[in-house]
Amino acid sequence: MEPPLFPRQSGKFVAERSQDVFVEDEGIQKVAEMLYALRNSEELTANGWKKANPLAPAATSDQAFNWVFVVDTLNFSFWPEKDTEQCEVTFKGTTHTGYMTLCAAIARAIDEGVPITDPNFFSQMSVEELAHVLRSDNATPMPMLRERHQVLTEGGRVLLKHGGSFCNFISQAGADARKMVELIVDKIPSYRDEATYEGKRIAFYKRAQILVADFWGIMAARGEADISNMDWLTMFADYRIPQVLVYFGALRYSDALLGMLHNGELLPSGDRREVEIRACSIWAVERIRTRLSELLQERDGRSSGSINSAIIDFYLWPYAKQHHQEMAHIPIHHTRSIYY
Repeated sequence: MEPPLFPRQSGKFVAERSQDVFVEDEGIQKVAEMLYALRNSEELTANGWKKANPLAPAATSDQAFNWVFVVDTLNFSFWPEKDTEQCEVTFKGTTHTGYMTLCAAIARAIDEGVPITDPNFFSQMSVEELAHVLRSDNATPMPMLRERHQVLTEGGRVLLKHGGSFCNFISQAGADARKMVELIVDKIPSYRDEATYEGKRIAFYKRAQILVADFWGIMAARGEADISNMDWLTMFADYRIPQVLVYFGALRYSDALLGMLHNGELLPSGDRREVEIRACSIWAVERIRTRLSELLQERDGRSSGSINSAIIDFYLWPYAKQHHQEMAHIPIHHTRSIYY
């Protein structure tokens, strides 16, 4: 069977054929200018990783690497069926929703002495034990509990076969971001985030790429971020970044797609429109990165350095969360999936 196109090539392939999602030059320029203004800011470095997630353990802690493995393995489908019925987790006086409920639940479990970052434990934990770890403050549970249990125990068993920790597992790929993604996707089935578009197999690899980027973030915080090929990574195609790209005008949805999303229709995983939203988001961020690189060369006479697509994602995702009220008029697409 023909292997799938990698995420960057997938983004380009779909964007050139897309029927309902379009990459817009004016918006690309707008985002590139915004990022150019931040070019000397720590927000556009790997060090922004810990700032974006204050619930992550200290990068120097022994738990840090296994923590990102657990969180990234479970990092999917947090949107509520009804906005008024959200899963919530309170940790140390702060109540969290969305993705941060997961981080808060894992932090709470560690605080309670649950060895949730130990593959010996999470590879064989029961559904009930995971339900207790992920318990909500209210009657609305975190979605897809059984799927989360399946992917976490599966991932734990893979780690136990490869040195017993995420650090030992990922070291098999050397310090190469592309080889890391390929290793993760090859060994752990739940990370095989692929689809078919116009007869072509394509890949997004959202969680695999973010796992590598988080690993890089920890290494950078430790002063050890000597990982090659980070430019190979794309943005992490989810449901939050497309919204912020539409907000800035870098993406445009057709009237038919907008109407469908406003009506709250679910998009099945692999649906043409869902694939177009995710793939065009990848290609829009690639275009933004290229334009930012041109601005840095034209105005400052320098290269973009370490400002890659992962860094742009690390900036845009918290931006979307912080400005969610301003973007409330732009619908998020809803797909129940273990991939994002």
